[in-house]
Amino acid sequence: MELEWMAEGKCRDVPPSVFFPNDGVGVEAARRICADCPVKAPCLEYALINRVDHGVWGGCSERERRRIARRRRLAGAETEAAESKPASA
Repeated sequence: MELEWMAEGKCRDVPPSVFFPNDGVGVEAARRICADCPVKAPCLEYALINRVDHGVWGGCSERERRRIARRRRLAGAETEAAESKPASA
C-alpha cells in the first residue's frame, strides 16, 4: 500500500501521543482532528489492512477498528458461503 497520503494528514503536525491516548477523552481529541482530514479513509484502511492494534487511525479507536474488521470478515464469509452453494435446478 502506498503511503504518500500520510504527508497530507492533519496529524502530521500533531504530537503522536495525541493519537495514542490512555483514555476515552484522548480518543475524542484525536477524533476531532481526524473528523475533516482529507486522508481519513486511507488512514483507516491502512490500520485495518495492517492490523494496527493501538491508537486512533482514520478517526477510529482500536475497539471500533476491531468491530469493522469483524463485520468485514463476517460479510466475506457470507459471500463465500453464498458463492459455494450449488445452484438449484
